[in-house]
Amino acid sequence: MVCVCRASAVHSAAPSLALSSLSARPLRYAVLGAGFAGLSVTWHLLKLCPKDISLLIDIYDEVGTGGGASGVAGGLLHPYSPKVKPLWKGAECWAECLKLLSVAESALPSKELDGYHNMNGSVVLRRGILRPAISLKNLMMLKENAQNGLDSCRIETIDGDAAQNLVPKLNIPLNTAFYMPQAVNINAQRYLEALFIACQNLTKETSPSSLGHKELFLQKKSIKELGELEGTYDAVIVCLGAKMIMLPELTGKLPLRTCRGVVAHFQLPDDISNAYPELGPSILSDAWLAIQSPRSLYMGSTWEWKSTNSSPEVSEEEGSRAVAELLPKVSAIYPSIKEWSFRRARAGLRAMPPLTPHGSLPLMGCIDEIVRPNSSCKYWLFGGLGSRGLLYHGWLGKLTAQAVLSCKEELIPSELISWKKVMNS
Repeated sequence: MVCVCRASAVHSAAPSLALSSLSARPLRYAVLGAGFAGLSVTWHLLKLCPKDISLLIDIYDEVGTGGGASGVAGGLLHPYSPKVKPLWKGAECWAECLKLLSVAESALPSKELDGYHNMNGSVVLRRGILRPAISLKNLMMLKENAQNGLDSCRIETIDGDAAQNLVPKLNIPLNTAFYMPQAVNINAQRYLEALFIACQNLTKETSPSSLGHKELFLQKKSIKELGELEGTYDAVIVCLGAKMIMLPELTGKLPLRTCRGVVAHFQLPDDISNAYPELGPSILSDAWLAIQSPRSLYMGSTWEWKSTNSSPEVSEEEGSRAVAELLPKVSAIYPSIKEWSFRRARAGLRAMPPLTPHGSLPLMGCIDEIVRPNSSCKYWLFGGLGSRGLLYHGWLGKLTAQAVLSCKEELIPSELISWKKVMNS
């Protein structure tokens, strides 16, 4: 495709648009994957595409929204590492993620947004997150890092009494905990469903006969190889998570490792009165607790490296192993968990990126030279989000959309495309 950049006067934040100089037909994009990455890219493509340009997007996901690891995520959202140090570009990622959460919430009827402290089908649970210090070795580092927290998601260093005021009977072994009152917990599946509705709503703002008509289709179909899409689309954006390494064009060409994680759902029996505090924060420790309501929580996560099992279903044996691994870690901080009952487990297969001087960063960029040089279609990658997909997906999805619309890979930070140089060296 011959790319001609044309500035948009309609949306000042939109990039110049890559168009065929030989055709006035609508742009056609394929987004592979309907998880955090795929739906963020889709939203931003629809939002940033100039209003006078017609655009058709097909999202391919054999299960539908949230069918992969994204839908199983615990949903603890904050911009910090386990050592409470701001992650790479944490402020930008945090801000853009909050914007997308607001977009998703706005797409739902107001009657469904009743979960300010309890999930109950809502998107965001605003309880805050608590990180107890459990290792004397790292205590001073944690305290120092906490002083450099972001204003938009501040960190409060509190003592054991203050922590137990938030969660009675919580065990604080070093009498120090780090509280993030602005951090939130996301109902991942509900969020993805709401974000897809928001994408659909954007397409309804144009009529089929109008200039700049936008169309969106969810194709519940598995793409076995990228060659299936050749000749149909102007661009294909691969957002398949761990499944992308199974595409023949990408097998052995991406520096990703797979890791299966099991998340366990626990409930407090009705005959036990020791419920979790109504306003109590979720917990980060050697294992995490994502509080859904005073009598419902998720516990995670296990790490099974090199697994190729992408099924969300968990066998009784795998579930028992996960609980046996996670429960001692949780009970060391929250002893009352022993009164709760295991209900079920779900799992997701994550694509873990390599460690860089800036931490473990997602992989992005144009992959034409890997897939099919000199193709009429442009291929893009947005993957390797690992266990931080929820934080990264908003800002990086926006950058991916800008790069796709403008055919300018240089809009993507160099740290996120440097993996290509390493693979080619």
